[in-house]
Amino acid sequence: MAELILVRHGQANSHATDEASYDKLSDLGHTQARWLGEHMRATNPHFDHVITGTLRRQKETAVGMGYDKTRVDGRLDELQYFAMAAALEAEHGIVTPTDPTEFASHLPKMIGYWAADKVKSVPERFADFHARTTGLIEEVCQGHGRVLLVTSGGVIGTILRHVLHLSDEGMAKIMLQVMNSSVHRLEYVHGQLMLGSFNATPHLDIPGREHARTFV
Repeated sequence: MAELILVRHGQANSHATDEASYDKLSDLGHTQARWLGEHMRATNPHFDHVITGTLRRQKETAVGMGYDKTRVDGRLDELQYFAMAAALEAEHGIVTPTDPTEFASHLPKMIGYWAADKVKSVPERFADFHARTTGLIEEVCQGHGRVLLVTSGGVIGTILRHVLHLSDEGMAKIMLQVMNSSVHRLEYVHGQLMLGSFNATPHLDIPGREHARTFV
């Protein structure tokens, strides 16, 4: 049996307009990571493996949680939203959001075009993104033990699409609901990968931490 704990990174720079400036935790993001690490140490802190993507915000989250000895695997890297949004606007006239509140309506459109292979000038085709993320999960499931994977919302949404056989629209809705520093548990039992829990934030359920429940 393998138990996989997926964690989305803490809040990043939500006012960024490109990948590079987005890729760092905000002050709140660092706090979210620290609180999650404290919760895990008080409950079940042991992991046989800790894996992050190559992105700064993912690594900072793992370190903030207290896991500084990690394996890095680029298959956990997030989709490149800003480059994809620019391609979607150039090719189909769908305007890139200028305000975070517009993101909820823009993301499903972008995912729909991307998954249907209707946007050509993107850094990575959807089929390749799906193959790398699910490929890593399938590799991890061949082992045993408890594995922590610190990644991003698009990766988590794509993995859950694979596990639950979701439509492209269903995947987009999942991605919109994945909170910063949220925890998602998968179990590989008897040759099947099953969802144990989704979007848990026990470290943010403490009174006084309502402000820290963020999506962007």
